[in-house]
Amino acid sequence: MTVRRKSAVGACAAALAFALPSAAVLAQAAPAATAAPAREAEIAREAYSYLYPLVVMDVTRRQATQKGATGMGAPVNTFHHNQAFPPGDFRAVVRPNFDTLYSSAWLDLADGPILLTIGNTQGRYYMLPLYDMWTDTFAVPGSETLAPEGGRFAVVAPGWKGALPKGVERIDSPTRYVWIIGRVQTNGPADYPFVHRIQQAFALAPLNPGAKGPARAADVPVPADKSPVAIVNAMSAAEFYETAMRLMVDNPPHFNDQPQLARLGMVGLRAGQGFRFAGLVPSVQQALTQAKAQGPANLLRYVGQAGRQRDGWRTMTTSIGSYGVDYDQRAAVALTGLGANHPVDAIYPRAAADKDGKPLDGANRYVVHFKAGQLPPVRAFWSLTAYNKESYTDPNAIDRYAIGDRDKLSFNTDGSLDLYLQADDPGADKRSNWLPVPRGPFDMNLRLYSPKPEALSGDWPMPVVERLP
Repeated sequence: MTVRRKSAVGACAAALAFALPSAAVLAQAAPAATAAPAREAEIAREAYSYLYPLVVMDVTRRQATQKGATGMGAPVNTFHHNQAFPPGDFRAVVRPNFDTLYSSAWLDLADGPILLTIGNTQGRYYMLPLYDMWTDTFAVPGSETLAPEGGRFAVVAPGWKGALPKGVERIDSPTRYVWIIGRVQTNGPADYPFVHRIQQAFALAPLNPGAKGPARAADVPVPADKSPVAIVNAMSAAEFYETAMRLMVDNPPHFNDQPQLARLGMVGLRAGQGFRFAGLVPSVQQALTQAKAQGPANLLRYVGQAGRQRDGWRTMTTSIGSYGVDYDQRAAVALTGLGANHPVDAIYPRAAADKDGKPLDGANRYVVHFKAGQLPPVRAFWSLTAYNKESYTDPNAIDRYAIGDRDKLSFNTDGSLDLYLQADDPGADKRSNWLPVPRGPFDMNLRLYSPKPEALSGDWPMPVVERLP
């Protein structure tokens, strides 16, 4: 059995304890030279982008595991299996998909390894990507990497040493906390019963029941009625940076982050439970406060420029899922699409404008045209989903939020395909190919699961998005 691992971090996580100084060591290190005032704003902007994913993940974790959590919530080290597609007003995760049912879990490795068991999935497409607290995907057990019979895996914390039972494969996590966002191909509501049986093949349990790690402070509750992104964006600068420095103690930076950590140290940002924002010099506090206030807008601008632009679609096939030192990319994805996959597992071409470059708006009507023989090239399946300006779906009359190859589509006589995007019903002759869209500004994602090489290389001609009269 093999499990796809992130080469830069996942495969090297076992070495993390000695390859990277511990957070405690970093916190106790002698202060570095103070940055010149002219550089404080630059480093502050870098600090915000670097730390943003860590804080968003923490708020997402606390919200999902606290008592009374809904949506994708469940107690720690326990799967929550979504039984149906999310409703139109779903807000727990930005840009949700309507192609798969989620099986989500938050792991806490502080008390020892967690055993992940995958039973027989009967040949159905699925994946269980594991994300560290910096949002990197470090392992992807699934139908593309395992036999249908599944396997058994021990997910272990950085630096853990011990023996594993026979037949259990080790997966090294770079961080104490791990988010699993499992996805099982779901071919519409009629397919739910079969998918529910597949979900029951996933199980979590402590490798050593009763083991207890060091005592730690309880989590601070977070609002349940706001999205994690909204909560983080509303944080004060002091709360944001103090939270990040505390989290870095148990969730160490990646080994290739050393240069960035050195720059953060120049303005006094060092990991530690005792870090206090008020202890920074006033000019640094001001720079960090301004960087946080401007951060979301800067990241949104980055989203509009990142990736490869072609035929009105923007596609990211590099630095996605595993980001290396592309911290702006990592933060932008955390803001707009937390839990992204490696390109080899899925890509999400995005369009925010029509073929003439005019922004998409639900006040207009559009057609997305695929030429004959040019449907999205995939080994698994594809779909198209529209989102409002906050990256969520809006409820619609027919409760349809995605359309794709598993729907009963009507093709043109020449073999081409037209999908109709508009807020109002286009009529009986076009309804099978209709994707309702928000009434205001919107954008959309094509989702290609297990994309073929021509999709990853950019050789596949993207569909034309045209505004109708």
